[in-house]
Amino acid sequence: MKGSGIPPEFLDGYTELLTEVSLSGRLLRRAELDALRALGERAAEAGHGLRELTALYLDETRRTWGSLPGLVRASTAAQRARADDSLLAAVNAAIGALGEGHERAQRLAMRKEETARREFIDDLLYGRSDVGRLVARAERFGLRLARSHAVAVAEGEEPYDDVHPVVRRVERELIARFGDHDVLLTTKDGRLVCIAASSERNVLDAFAAYTGSPEGGSAGTRRVAFGREHSGAGGVVRSYEEALAALELANRLDLPETVLRASDLLVFPVLLRDRAAMADLVQTVLGPLTASRGGAGPLLETLTACAAAGYVNAEAARRLKISVRTLSYRLERIRTLTGYDTDDALQRFTLETAAMGARLLGWPEKPL
Repeated sequence: MKGSGIPPEFLDGYTELLTEVSLSGRLLRRAELDALRALGERAAEAGHGLRELTALYLDETRRTWGSLPGLVRASTAAQRARADDSLLAAVNAAIGALGEGHERAQRLAMRKEETARREFIDDLLYGRSDVGRLVARAERFGLRLARSHAVAVAEGEEPYDDVHPVVRRVERELIARFGDHDVLLTTKDGRLVCIAASSERNVLDAFAAYTGSPEGGSAGTRRVAFGREHSGAGGVVRSYEEALAALELANRLDLPETVLRASDLLVFPVLLRDRAAMADLVQTVLGPLTASRGGAGPLLETLTACAAAGYVNAEAARRLKISVRTLSYRLERIRTLTGYDTDDALQRFTLETAAMGARLLGWPEKPL
């Protein structure tokens, strides 16, 4: 008891309880068990572990056992055995009640901590809190927002939540390799988000590698997008939004890449900055393709495949799963209908830009 580190008041009434049980042989009453549960909660809230608390009660039981009146007065072996059984049942019930209270307090503390963590993450990723208060709260969760950070966002074949196998595995691997300082892993809107200090950039590369490796039949990640590094609390929001925008662009353009970097996609915000001008370019350059028998879709797909293949017809035809002859026919139709020739560098650039704009605007499925 001396080395337990728990104040004696946590034994409140326990010796008296053992004394009474040794004399009466009764079971513990509900009120007594509730009082023990409350003691267990108080011990947990005071920062005392369940092992310490259990050791305190067992030490007290051992100290008082030989002097309990019910045992002292037992004149026969049978009476002694009955008293022993009653006391052991009481000790077992008492320890169980203490454990229930202690665990209940811990669960409540964990729920409060998780709620606080979720509120912090929401405020951090949406920039909704006072910067000074946000910085102070960040230190509690291992982030120093005065430094530069970058954000990576993983989008899976199925939505991610905090108990998803991929999330648990990635968290386990990252903590084992890098620890939990200046790294924050969370889920948001069905995606997996990793925030890392710029000095820990390799954390994000490992994050992308771990999320892309399915385990135990769980679905892997479809894409991972990296925002750029920015400083301060507002920098985390900006990097997060860049990563989300990169995922959105990849989905709209059906990009084949599984790892995307916002720094590589800066041309797209420029293209969309003047939506009206882009719509005018698409309508003017590609609008005539709608006169084709199959509509503009196949010819637009042909332009995209040729650009991706570096205008190597055999490779473009392979990607489109058509013959080179069919590809040549389509290119001739594009030249005839639009007046733009892919063999001319400037006209090819205009066609490619218009085709990219069409994909960004959802044309021809959506009217301009």
